[in-house]
Amino acid sequence: MKLWVLTIILFGIALGDLSDADKKRFDCHPEKDASQQNCEARGCVWSELQSSDSFLPWCIQKADKIGYKVTAQNGNNYTLMKNDGPKSPWDTDIQQIQMVVKSIGKVLNVKIGKDGRYDPPVDLPKIAVDSTDSLTLQVNDKSDPFSFVVQRQSNGRRLFDTSIGGLIFTDRFIQIATYLPSKFMYGWGENIHKQINHDFTRYLRWGMLARDEPPDSGSLDTKNLYGVQPFYMVLEPEGNAHGVLILNSNAQDVTTLPAPGLIYRTIGGNLDMYFFPGPTPEDVITQYYNFIGKPFLPPYWALGYQLCRYGYKSLAEAESVIQTMRNAGIPLDVAVFDIDYMMRYKDFTIGSGWENLPAYVNQLHDWGMRVILIWDPAIQVDYDTFQRGISSGARFIEWEKSSQVQNALNDLYPLTKGKLTMLGVVWPDRHVAFPDFLDTSGQTAKWWSAEFQQFYQQVRFDGSWIDMNEPSVFGTNEQDPCVIVFFGYYHNSDHPNAPPLFCPTSGDDSYWENAPYLTQAVYQYDGSALYTKTLCMLARTANRTQPFYNTKNLYGWSEAKATKAALQGATKQRGAVITRSTFPSIGKYAGHWLGDNTARWEDLQTSVIGAQEFNMFGIPYVGSDVCGFIGATTEELCLRWQQMGSFHSFFRNHNDNGSPAQQPTVWPTVAAATKKANLFRYRHLPYLYSLHFAASLRGSPVIRPVFFSFPNDELTPTLSYQFMWGPAVLVAPVVTQGSTSVSVYLPGGIWYSIFDYLEYQSVAPGKNDYPAPTTSNIPTFIRGGYIVPRQNPNVTTVDSRKNPFGLLVALDGTHTANGEMFWDDGITIADDITTLDYHRFQFKFFDAPTSGSLTIERTNKANNVPLPTLDEIIVCGYSNTPDLTAFTINGKQVNVNMQTSSYSPFTQILTIKTNNLIDLTTAETILVKWNAKAPTNNHENHVRYRFNDLI
Repeated sequence: MKLWVLTIILFGIALGDLSDADKKRFDCHPEKDASQQNCEARGCVWSELQSSDSFLPWCIQKADKIGYKVTAQNGNNYTLMKNDGPKSPWDTDIQQIQMVVKSIGKVLNVKIGKDGRYDPPVDLPKIAVDSTDSLTLQVNDKSDPFSFVVQRQSNGRRLFDTSIGGLIFTDRFIQIATYLPSKFMYGWGENIHKQINHDFTRYLRWGMLARDEPPDSGSLDTKNLYGVQPFYMVLEPEGNAHGVLILNSNAQDVTTLPAPGLIYRTIGGNLDMYFFPGPTPEDVITQYYNFIGKPFLPPYWALGYQLCRYGYKSLAEAESVIQTMRNAGIPLDVAVFDIDYMMRYKDFTIGSGWENLPAYVNQLHDWGMRVILIWDPAIQVDYDTFQRGISSGARFIEWEKSSQVQNALNDLYPLTKGKLTMLGVVWPDRHVAFPDFLDTSGQTAKWWSAEFQQFYQQVRFDGSWIDMNEPSVFGTNEQDPCVIVFFGYYHNSDHPNAPPLFCPTSGDDSYWENAPYLTQAVYQYDGSALYTKTLCMLARTANRTQPFYNTKNLYGWSEAKATKAALQGATKQRGAVITRSTFPSIGKYAGHWLGDNTARWEDLQTSVIGAQEFNMFGIPYVGSDVCGFIGATTEELCLRWQQMGSFHSFFRNHNDNGSPAQQPTVWPTVAAATKKANLFRYRHLPYLYSLHFAASLRGSPVIRPVFFSFPNDELTPTLSYQFMWGPAVLVAPVVTQGSTSVSVYLPGGIWYSIFDYLEYQSVAPGKNDYPAPTTSNIPTFIRGGYIVPRQNPNVTTVDSRKNPFGLLVALDGTHTANGEMFWDDGITIADDITTLDYHRFQFKFFDAPTSGSLTIERTNKANNVPLPTLDEIIVCGYSNTPDLTAFTINGKQVNVNMQTSSYSPFTQILTIKTNNLIDLTTAETILVKWNAKAPTNNHENHVRYRFNDLI
């Protein structure tokens, strides 16, 4: 019997056999105890349907009857009244709400809600970027329930169609649903996705509530992770794309329907929706970046390789590991220190065994390296840092009223006795308080900056890593929290068992904890609640003006904003902030790592997808814990992860304190592969840095899915484990155990290999297998028509930046190529990048039958940024025989070193390499030319030759 027949017999009808009505069911009982009785008690319909989809709901809403009617219209302001259809299954319907429609340039804003409800106070610049297309809104104001459609003006394609029904608006439950124009949807976060595109072959519900929850890539797991990113993109049937942001900071979830469609739910605030017209995928992201705020420009050194682990016993152990890397000649720029360096895990302290950290940091600086230190937001309440915070007027998250305070905790400490401060347990030995970074008085941010500046006088750190900022709390409402932290805290001889935080779960004080709908962020976990692993929802934030229920998802965002200012105030340099918890627009302040992953091949795979997603979310400075954080990695896995991670902007090897060491030098093979991969990365850092510069200046993504450049190719929308560096370079990492080759799909066009196999030679488009031995770099290709700036690599970026530049030119079918390079000092604060002192070069190459020419135009000139010379030009696909004896720069003949330059008519690779070849400072426009002639058959027996063999 065939397997698919057996599957249908065992599980009922397959999803593809569902009726249209059954492909758009609204789950009315997401909790795990659904029954016909409690379903119908909610006014919903019980409809059993056996299916291979275990997520298909049996308790469903009468969505086509639920909603509002338009009762008045004043321009683009619509008054909506609850209709006579079914009531909300959760909470009490608000009878009258408003829908306001407006345009911000080509971005369409539809806001449904009421004045006075909570809107996230994120400072979005909302800069309008033009588009070649527009969106229109059609309101069906005569129907009951009313609906609206957002459609594309150029072709009428419906992008967001609420005629599917189900609009509900209550105080603590809001729902809106839409049909989608295709099944190619990307985004929503932070979650683990096994494929880059969402799966519409089944019902899936994804939670979004910032939570200290490590990713589980081993199976399909829709749980919510560290941040909230309510943004998605859809690729339409015609190859156009659009994006949607729902700006809401409450707990929320989204359900994908096979229709295809989606149901969005949140438990507070408003429905504030922004539609980005594209029409290309890159246009969508550029519009989104400009709208939420373009990402910060990382310092150049932050693109270097970083090494860390949790569990160093002393500074001496860390020094020894770093020295092995230096001895092996592996490029390494940043030493990252986890909480081990602190005195009993207290911020702004140095612990036993780490007394020499200040001197060692100075030594690292002398070697051209940098240092990133970790800070957690939880501040122990009985030492100097907290005392200074209280004395300076900094605000900390508090209980709502004195009758709720856990006096048994607060009375332990003079600084919290009799106060409303909400105390919890995190890494320090005693109780902690949480700074209120939403404090509008500015005092909390001012105190945070002062602590950074004071600690900088001890340790000259360069960057800041902010962790545990969901914020995370250990053991909330746990009588015996012995297993809640996988590294061990409670019942661990290294820590006292500090009594945990308890939130009220009954009575009037439990209003915020017991919302009528708790979202997938709770329903996925047995025994979970909104307060699990965090503070109580009734806690007061934003100068006591808002419950934590509204602001929890903003905590990481607000801390990142304060930390970037604190870091720059202390160091007077650009610096880099890395955050665990994220929210839209946080990319202005920080990068992100993908959390506490596990040393498994599945986690390597999902990290490839995660980096692409966070580039869509506006956070291009992103990467994973290379080799895996939790558990023991293997030699092969670590080697392949080092190779893949070398193409992520944030590139750090990091593991936990209970696992064996995994720095590359543990295994000779991994050390060799890492050195090779890092040298390749460092050689191409001028290009990667230029991509980040363009992201900060114009709003273009850095790491992109392949479909961004090829949206009309039917195979690219589902390519998950290949990605692009900007528009020019395609990377195909090894992501499966035991693989010695990679099946790569190259979309139509001209491509050239730039890794070991057939380096610089043309390779065929389409799907082909490429060798990927552990001793080679992973398959990497450059697209015809592009020029990539490069530089001779060294073991640090400080030394690499002194070396000569090179250009890699990949010709297309018209024998042309273009590129650009941005270059500044790499460290100056760049909050307004337009005022930065930087060079910008545009490169244009043309291969004519009788000559070759390269135009270098400097379109922006720095006053105080030195430039190395450009000593190497490699041209792929060069079809004419060059005569470099007639090589000129701006009409002046220049001698080319024929010993180091070469050309082959068979591979069509031209290499021009000469010391001090082109001084980029001599003119604003530099024209490089040489003579050429049509190819002959005189050299058909030669595979490759040098120019001095020809003349």
